[in-house]
Amino acid sequence: MRVTQSMLTNNMLRNISSSYQSLGKYMDQLSTGKKINRPSDDPVIAMKGMDYRTQVNQIEQFERNIGEVHNWMDNSDSALDKVQKGLERLRELAVQAANGTYEEGQRGNIASEVDQIKEHLLDLANTKVNNRFIFSGTATTGNAGEKPYELNDDGTFANPINTDNVNIEVSNGTKIRVNVQPDSIFTEELFTDLTEFSEALKDGTDDEAIGEFIGKLDTHIDNNVNARADLGARQNRIDLIENRVKEQLVTAKDMMSKNEDADLEEVIMNLTSQEAVHRAALSGGARIIQPTLLDFLR
Repeated sequence: MRVTQSMLTNNMLRNISSSYQSLGKYMDQLSTGKKINRPSDDPVIAMKGMDYRTQVNQIEQFERNIGEVHNWMDNSDSALDKVQKGLERLRELAVQAANGTYEEGQRGNIASEVDQIKEHLLDLANTKVNNRFIFSGTATTGNAGEKPYELNDDGTFANPINTDNVNIEVSNGTKIRVNVQPDSIFTEELFTDLTEFSEALKDGTDDEAIGEFIGKLDTHIDNNVNARADLGARQNRIDLIENRVKEQLVTAKDMMSKNEDADLEEVIMNLTSQEAVHRAALSGGARIIQPTLLDFLR
């Protein structure tokens, strides 16, 4: 086989071009910190990278959902704590009012405080967080922009209350109820009892009839305690789920990193080695290109 000068030159140029491509690849890896910069570099790594990135994005969304759950539950617990204090104060007033030593004017003053506490409980029932009502089921924006809890003069509800569960997905396939059932605390019975309690104080009802409201208030207090216990149990569960999600996020990011992040030490070694090869190729090429007749005709 006859080897010509043009064959040697073409082979040399082709090899030098390939060397430049290798240098470019290692420079890209060093600059970006990634094994590949386009799917064509390695389709397998690219496909796995898409799967890992989807998994990481999903887990990060679960973390944001858990933050929303904490916000909802913490505000609910805070509101229920204030409800508890209000109900306990109402019970104290009922015990005082049932004492036969109180005169009609004094009971009228107690009735005024009962009315104020009832309004306070109504405000708590209409608690709004992030512009959403948290004790109104899935009707978090109210009815046509109105507050969900509006009372008639007799203490009954002016509008029906939404009691649907509000569920938020906090893990793959796991949803948790974040709201407190409105009909377990802010019941129509609660507000009608308080309205009747206030009217009984103003009307001068006998001590025994007023004393009956102590038992009614005890029932509402028990309902509030049970609701807080249920909320606390769900808060403990979400803490466990949150820890698991955080561990999953660390694992997912580690897998994604191993799949697509370049080993910088290895890349630097490869780049140094390829640079030496490239210099050798250039030096050898200079020797291969021999003088021609034209070089002597100048």
